[in-house]
Amino acid sequence: MRAFLTQCRAAAVRDGRAKLVSISLAVDALDPLAVLESIFEPGEPHFYTERPGIESAIAGAEVAVAFEARGPGRFAAVQRFVDDTLAHTIAVGDVHAPFGGPHFFAGFAFHDEVEAGESFPAARVFVPRWQVARAGATTTAVANLLVTPEAELGALAERVWRAHAKFRGFHYRDVGAAEAAAVQSPRFTTAEAGDYRSAVGRALGRIAAGEFRKIVLARAQDLKADQLLHPLRMLNGLRQRFPDCYAFSFANGRGQSFIGASPERLVRASKGVLETEALAGSSRRGAGASEDAALAAALLASEKDLREHRDVLDDIVARLTPLGLALEFATKPQLRRLANVQHLDTPVRAVLPEAVRLLEVLAALHPTPAVGGSPRAAAVARIRELEGFPRGLYAGALGWLNARGGGEFFVGIRSALVDGANVRVYAGAGIVAGSAPEKEFAETELKFKAMLDAVLTP
Repeated sequence: MRAFLTQCRAAAVRDGRAKLVSISLAVDALDPLAVLESIFEPGEPHFYTERPGIESAIAGAEVAVAFEARGPGRFAAVQRFVDDTLAHTIAVGDVHAPFGGPHFFAGFAFHDEVEAGESFPAARVFVPRWQVARAGATTTAVANLLVTPEAELGALAERVWRAHAKFRGFHYRDVGAAEAAAVQSPRFTTAEAGDYRSAVGRALGRIAAGEFRKIVLARAQDLKADQLLHPLRMLNGLRQRFPDCYAFSFANGRGQSFIGASPERLVRASKGVLETEALAGSSRRGAGASEDAALAAALLASEKDLREHRDVLDDIVARLTPLGLALEFATKPQLRRLANVQHLDTPVRAVLPEAVRLLEVLAALHPTPAVGGSPRAAAVARIRELEGFPRGLYAGALGWLNARGGGEFFVGIRSALVDGANVRVYAGAGIVAGSAPEKEFAETELKFKAMLDAVLTP
């Protein structure tokens, strides 16, 4: 190990800049979320995402290298950082295993700029010091470290050996009976940010005036607990209740974590194939099979929901076709059923040309009409004014990229910002001509209930 690191340091000296060294190792089966829980520190950044239904999960914590950006060029700036970092990366070990090699974890806020005092910047990407991932029966652990021309090799070698020894035989922190018994359901006080029905009414007036065809408006509920909250324990409830969604946690290292269970993939690239989806138009689930089927049939026949869904699909086509992508999708939407709600869904796929980068596609798509509106510029410009609170990462883009050009990003909805004893929970709905303030309020109430039932338990 020391001889290998000596070679890495020599390369750093030769090039006059630090090298990212990434060492991958296939290990015995691990649960990435349980690993992250065992070593969780509020003062360390982390990123976690999982699709429980397909046994795919990845976690990373602490920082080897990081970068922040803002403004309309933030996606391109992050891509340049990724490319520059990879040009000076030395990756060894099981790099071709699922989730092998260094991964870049990124979060893009809804807007290109964020307001003073927000918990996350407009764009942040980092390579963690360690990552562990599961893909089916395969678990891969990765240690990443920055080797500078002046690096002290003994300390670096010791850090790598400690990390790999830990992941070869990881011992989860045991929660004793006394500690488990002491965990009580917190009590909360709740406040609402803004008047949602009034905001919907004002939006409908602007739609009638021709300013835009659709706008997505969210609500934010602020809850204060009588005890400190553990974001990863709250996340457990979400991953169990919504196994077909992206369970996620993004921590800034200053005590705030953005968690959720998003149903919406924004974009995925793997082996030269790009996947995205139009997900818009929704209805509640029924109490029994007959009611559920009746609600589904009504949704599939709803002129208002089909129009909203087609707006999203048409926008995807309009934004990706100029990149040279030949998009493939069905002529009619299918149903996507979740625990509490069902959506109209149209999967979209295309061969990804070598010249087109994943973040270029992401920049073209974000924000989709499913979370912004249409026309996009006109609707997005009014969201802050009508909602009355900053969105931050809500309805932003979160995900990861690897060294092979692949990656996956989802939309930060069905989400909450956890900060000590405080939680801000978000829920939104699409407003189009024909929307009714009371109905849209009821839709957000349904989404709030699903979130709160999942996360507000010990």
